[in-house]
Amino acid sequence: MKLFQIVRIVLFITLVTGCSESEHSTQVTKVEISVIEASATSDLAREARLAAQIVDAIFDGEPVWLEADKHKFLGVSMVSQTDTDSRGVLIIHGRGYHPDWEQVVRPLRIDLTEHGWNTLSLQMPVLEKDATYYKYIPIFPEAFPRIEAGIKYLKEQGNDAVVVIAHSCGVHMAMEWIRNRDISAMDGFIGIGMGATDYQQTMKDPFPFEKITVPVLDIYGAMDYPAVQHGAEDRLAAMQAAGNAKSNQVILEDADHYMHEQDEVLIETVAGWLSDVFNN
Repeated sequence: MKLFQIVRIVLFITLVTGCSESEHSTQVTKVEISVIEASATSDLAREARLAAQIVDAIFDGEPVWLEADKHKFLGVSMVSQTDTDSRGVLIIHGRGYHPDWEQVVRPLRIDLTEHGWNTLSLQMPVLEKDATYYKYIPIFPEAFPRIEAGIKYLKEQGNDAVVVIAHSCGVHMAMEWIRNRDISAMDGFIGIGMGATDYQQTMKDPFPFEKITVPVLDIYGAMDYPAVQHGAEDRLAAMQAAGNAKSNQVILEDADHYMHEQDEVLIETVAGWLSDVFNN
């Protein structure tokens, strides 16, 4: 099947003028054209290698195998460590990582259980290690049934409320799911590092905040990528226009895109907002 990825082709057009072979001049014009090129689906072999590398090293929580479009994929589930056990968060990692990634994902999936939340972290579709945002765009739809399978799993475990938490490119996947599918089973959304792309690669479409009527939390670092920071004002305006008074935007002053050495602050921010929204 042919899908689409955006690539840039540079053409050099040589224009030759003159009255004879011995008398001519050459003019070179550089033309940049954005085109659509065929692309493969996600890299299932790499996904299998990632699963094999981490599944036996999961000490907190349990690996679970879910199915989407006849493909089994890995999730990591962990139950609440408190008396509150009817709320769940679905965690979506960033580009090319896995459901027990040590930055952002693992702290969230483990530490939120201490705040009364059951957690489920999902393996998202991956490509080769150096694949860019534009190359990932065609495989975003592969994430849709995985997100839905994760929400279904949490609901079947007795969770009355399910909040989706996504980081980096995981936000792009989640937002495309929101744009294209029924999101009535989602009770809240948290985006971390929203709007991250690659150098000279702009977002394909604005995020569909207008479709999100549930509370939204936008978290980014003061040292985040420029695209994330530059888009903050527009994201806040779109969230406010959507009309949910519980939506909020938080800047973590000492944080970069990957929340290096900011696990505690990240957890406090997420858990505090969840408590404010779902305990009141």
